Amino acid sequence: MMKRALMAMATFGGAMATALGAYGAHGLAKVAPPHLVESFNTAVTYQFFHCLLLMAVALWMRSNSSRLLAWGGALVVLGILGFSGSIYALVLLGTKGIGLITPLGGILLILAWLLLFVAVWRWERVA
Repeated sequence: MMKRALMAMATFGGAMATALGAYGAHGLAKVAPPHLVESFNTAVTYQFFHCLLLMAVALWMRSNSSRLLAWGGALVVLGILGFSGSIYALVLLGTKGIGLITPLGGILLILAWLLLFVAVWRWERVA
């Protein structure tokens, strides 16, 4: 169940990153200053990379049902929402206070990568 949910989030998130990236490249520059366009594009880039990570985790879970993988995947999802989502809200909605969530999203992404590192370490020892 978790594998399917992570893969669904990864593929939907990739589609959304594509759409948001197109908007950032073609429409946003007409209505936002360059520094906000740059921030928006950073959020899109992080979303893309982390959607690819989610796909890898979902595929990895087919052969290894580790709790570390499940937690790592969940933290990736929360990290994308926190990091990229808060930047999107800041740029598109002008929501200044939500910018405090951005570093928390980044921390969740870092923690996800570290959990996945531990999963690799344990997986290699078992295999």
